[in-house]
Amino acid sequence: MNGAHRLLVVDDDRLVLATICRGLQAAGYRVESAQSVDEAIALLDAARPDLALLDIRMGERGGFELARELLARDGIPFMFLSAYGDEATVEEATELGAVGFLVKPIDIPQIIPAVEAALKRAADLSRLRSTGRQLEQALDQQRGISVAIGILMERHRWSRSEAELRLRDTARSQRRKMTDLAEGIVFAADALAASALGGDRSD
Repeated sequence: MNGAHRLLVVDDDRLVLATICRGLQAAGYRVESAQSVDEAIALLDAARPDLALLDIRMGERGGFELARELLARDGIPFMFLSAYGDEATVEEATELGAVGFLVKPIDIPQIIPAVEAALKRAADLSRLRSTGRQLEQALDQQRGISVAIGILMERHRWSRSEAELRLRDTARSQRRKMTDLAEGIVFAADALAASALGGDRSD
């Protein structure tokens, strides 16, 4: 199962990096490594990891800065591996949206279940975001239909039920989606209103 997951491990400590990467590879993950933020970003340009494991303190540019870059790249999930487990550090990691946090020193038997849990949480969050986008799109479409029905009611003095029935029947007869037909009605009404208000005249 792990073979399907691509991991990116970023740590400026060469020994720690090698140890973690070997352990993850032995567990079946596909692993890429980087010793700096710049190296990691170069790898991101080549392939998207399923999860990034980030050290926090890495010279001038650290794990928090890299986490923001991952968020900007369509929300690549990340967890932190840090020698610092103080409240302020953990709080900032949480606010950034980390799906996991481990305090060094870390042994391989400890990291594998943490990585699995982080991958599962990342998948759950991705599904929630997708569902949220779908709901938002559905609400937008429903609002468009409601606006179109209101325009038809005003224009033809129809009741709401009659306007909705006419809209549905017209969409069916024209083999179009109600949302597309509604969008056309709203667009035409907006254009007519703009023309009536002189919106088509240049200053």
